[in-house]
This record gives sequence, structure tokens and C-alpha cells, in this order.
Amino acid sequence: MARLAGKVAIVTGAAKGLGAADARLFAAEGANVIVTDVDITAGEALAAEIGGQFRRLDVRHEAEWQALVAAVMAEHGRLDILVNNAGVVEVGSPESITEDSYRFVMAVSLDGTVWGCKHAIPAMRAGGGGSIINMASIASIQGEPYVAAYCAAKGGIEAYTRAVAVHCAQGRMNIRCNSVHPSGIDTPMVRSMPDKVAEAALPTLGDQGQGAGLNRLGEPNDIAHMVVYLASDESRFVSGQAFVIDNTASITEGIVPGGRGNSASGD
Repeated sequence: MARLAGKVAIVTGAAKGLGAADARLFAAEGANVIVTDVDITAGEALAAEIGGQFRRLDVRHEAEWQALVAAVMAEHGRLDILVNNAGVVEVGSPESITEDSYRFVMAVSLDGTVWGCKHAIPAMRAGGGGSIINMASIASIQGEPYVAAYCAAKGGIEAYTRAVAVHCAQGRMNIRCNSVHPSGIDTPMVRSMPDKVAEAALPTLGDQGQGAGLNRLGEPNDIAHMVVYLASDESRFVSGQAFVIDNTASITEGIVPGGRGNSASGD
């Protein structure tokens, strides 16, 4: 039996990486998936592949969220699932971070999550409930000095998730909100990190305890299966929680031979 049959889902940053994995598994489980991204070509291709819909969305802008949710409600009459997956990473230590890169990372990751939750809540409440899944990272619970802004954004997402969860619970809305915290996953964003670190003349990932080639990356579906669980009615009593998926990376000192690396999660 399809675990998400009849549910309407929005996934942000869904053109590639973790968002694309979520969208594919959602569709396989019977959901009507609205793929959103700023990458129109890749987003439309994925939507066609899974039998979903594509809508361009720049998550930084509240007005675009308003228009998206209004369009979904007009067409489908409900919104059951929101995955706030869109995120970016810019290399910069606490001393080298620039204002532009900091504001860009925060706007996409944290602001996008705030606006998504704001406009999903009333839509879900009107339909009797729903599930919001916010993509955080183990960067919110361990130090990763070469992506300082990313750590700040993901820490904000983790905290904001709890605020949303309690707000919805106290309002008896039947809306759950949880965060997911991956370690290094094999996505285009993570694969770009070594070059970005080298260009910024920061210590290499290996010098930062990221594995130096010994820690293999996780796969996008390692995260997407957890997201499906949180989107489904199986997790109806789960809200306000942070789910760390990292094969011990965040609780291990140093390198774990054969384990999975503890680097930026790769939205």
C-alpha cells in the first residue's frame, strides 16, 4: 500500500540532490508532488519523470511562497506535506566570512524555511493537518568552521522547527514539524566542496577531520527514506524532533575508517 497515497506535497530545492530523492520516493509512495526550484530545466525534467508538477520558486521571497501555496490550494484544495529542503553553502570561516555570502546562505536556508512554514500552516490547518519536514544538518550540532554561515543557518532551522512544532501542537492543528540532520551525502553540493575550500585557501576537508577519503558519503535515499516516514501517517505522534542521520559522524572524534563523512549535508 502506498504510504503517501492521496497526499499533496511541496518539495523545495527539488531539482537535484536530496530534494530530488525526496520527490522520487514521494511519487513512488503515491503522493502528488509539486517540484519547486530556481533551476527550471532540471525541475521540469524531474517533474515529468515522476508524474508531478513543476513550479519555479525562489524561497527567499515571501511573495513567491504566497503565490505558490495559493496556486496549490486552488488546484488541489489541500496541502499535506512540505519539505523545506532548499539550501546553499558558501565557504567561509568565522574570520573570512563575507556579508554577501552570509546573507545569501541565511536567506535561502533559514528565511526560506520561515516563509515556507508560515504559509504552509494555514493551508494544512484548513485541510485537517499535515507534516512539515525541515532539512537541517549535523552542521547545526557540531563545529564546521569552513562553512560558518551554513552552520548558523542550519542551527536556526533546528531551533525554528521546535517553535513551529509547539505552535501547531498548542493550537491543536494536527500539524507536525520535524528536522532532519544528515552528514555528508553524495550530492552535487557536497561534491563541489573540496574545490570551494581550495579556492578559499582554507584547510582541506581532510585536515578538518572530514575523512581524507576514508569516510564514504551517504546516498540521497538514506535521507529520503526518513523524510518519507516523517511525511507519512506512521509518524503521527512525532513532532518537534531532530533526526540525525550520519552513521555516528557527529558523535565520533576524528575519522571513522569505512564510515560516512561528517561534512556539509548537501541539500
